[in-house]
Amino acid sequence: MQQDAQATIDAERDGLFNQLAEIIGRQNVQLDEARRRLFSEDIWRPVNSVVAMVAAPGSLAELAKTVAAVHAAGYAIAPRGSGMSYTGGYVPAHDRTVSLDMSRMNRILRISREDMTITVEAGATWKDMNEALAQQGLRTPFWGPMSGLVSTVGGGLAQLNAMFGAARYGTSSESVVSLTVVAADGSIVRTGACGPDGQTPHYRHYGPDLAGLFCGDCGTLGIKAEVTFRLIEAPAFEDHLSFSFPDGESLLRAMAEVARRGIAAETCAFDPGLTAVRLQRASLASDVKTLGAVVAKEKNLGKGLFAAAKIAMGGRNFIAPTDYPLHIICEGRSKAAVDADVAVARKVAGSFGGEEVENTIAKVIRAMPFPALNSMLGPTGEAWVPVHGVCSLSNAPRIFKEIQALYAVRKAQMDAQGIHTGFLFTSMASNGLIIEPVFFWPQGWRPVHESAVEPSHLARLQQREPNAAATALVTELRQAVIDVFARYGCGFFQIGRTYPYRESRDDLSTKLLDAVKDVIDPDGVFNPGVLGFPFKGAA
Repeated sequence: MQQDAQATIDAERDGLFNQLAEIIGRQNVQLDEARRRLFSEDIWRPVNSVVAMVAAPGSLAELAKTVAAVHAAGYAIAPRGSGMSYTGGYVPAHDRTVSLDMSRMNRILRISREDMTITVEAGATWKDMNEALAQQGLRTPFWGPMSGLVSTVGGGLAQLNAMFGAARYGTSSESVVSLTVVAADGSIVRTGACGPDGQTPHYRHYGPDLAGLFCGDCGTLGIKAEVTFRLIEAPAFEDHLSFSFPDGESLLRAMAEVARRGIAAETCAFDPGLTAVRLQRASLASDVKTLGAVVAKEKNLGKGLFAAAKIAMGGRNFIAPTDYPLHIICEGRSKAAVDADVAVARKVAGSFGGEEVENTIAKVIRAMPFPALNSMLGPTGEAWVPVHGVCSLSNAPRIFKEIQALYAVRKAQMDAQGIHTGFLFTSMASNGLIIEPVFFWPQGWRPVHESAVEPSHLARLQQREPNAAATALVTELRQAVIDVFARYGCGFFQIGRTYPYRESRDDLSTKLLDAVKDVIDPDGVFNPGVLGFPFKGAA
């Protein structure tokens, strides 16, 4: 009986494989076990279930046919961008899952200065989109996460993003004009006003905001195929500031006031824990790529060489190891406007005890916005995982203090397991601060890390054995931190299967979400279990 059941499963898989091979080409449907296992884990979750195959459609038409075929065969669908999730956002719920590799759908479809829009396929990276726009002196308002070297636009919208441009323009979805989305049966949904030809999106809020339904959905309400963003002219001027604060509460109060004033394009801050990690990594002064990027960023060669020389001499040791550094980037159409914002930033930081320091890191952040993903491991090869909350400006200091108190209570256990922590802080438009605690612990890396970290960097690190005890404690601490955020009503990106989304909604909101799901994906084949949607079918 068991052999008969397995034979049936194999026959169904082979039938689906052949069908997809006809749609997208045999070379674009992979059964290789290593590939399937890679697509079945994320940064936090090791392999549990393994996807049956990996399919890589190359166009909207191929994507629609692929989704329809997989659905009809009774398999689940897990869309994957670059694989940067740490919340179970695309890992399979069961073995009867096809992973959608969106990397072939990476074209820049249309750039229109006349309409100030860009349309790209969902598998395009933020880096590629930015480089295409830079040739015309254009930019999207939000222009990418720090992982934008490989992170895809579609993944960014499914998970939502913070960082570049976010302090002024909000998260990735707030720069979207229109989406083209594929439903579970292969039907196509286009949002917004799309011109007389139906192919030139230019206005998002044409009636109810349907585009918003598919942003932050972690791929469970539809598969994003094409995205149109609004454009701005790339700001002609920018300046960089860095400050050092004696404690986290002062830092967060200063960041909140900077957000209220709307003077920063982006902000980025660290606690002493991440400062210690930074000091253990290779020196900025020895990084020729970094210095070269700083020189290239300056419009004047002499200014560029001077900036690089200051970095080479100052290195990373200009902030006391017990302080909290804040890095601010201001941008605008005129030097006078940027200078005015800089003056306000200095005044605000000073009023909360901030001392201005060399702006090395702020310069490098802008000169190399999309660095290699080497920081997804600790400085000597430890495992790394973040967690985060989008906090109100008023609650952020209290939330930070409560998390610190949690760590203090568990310090002896953490020390015994070799767990150390850090915090990253950034701002979201004029009304939110993101607190991102990160954990490092002595646990070996996995294939998902090897696929992202530069081989030359990985060769310098120490591979460790699995560490179940330390990982279990990190799991417990991570949940405790999420509980703190939830008590303050924080929002979350990358909800996946980790953050308490469904249970945080009122009854009518849940019914509304279920109604949308029932229309777009009635059999629950898209990312089962994500956002707390109940499982249907195989489990």
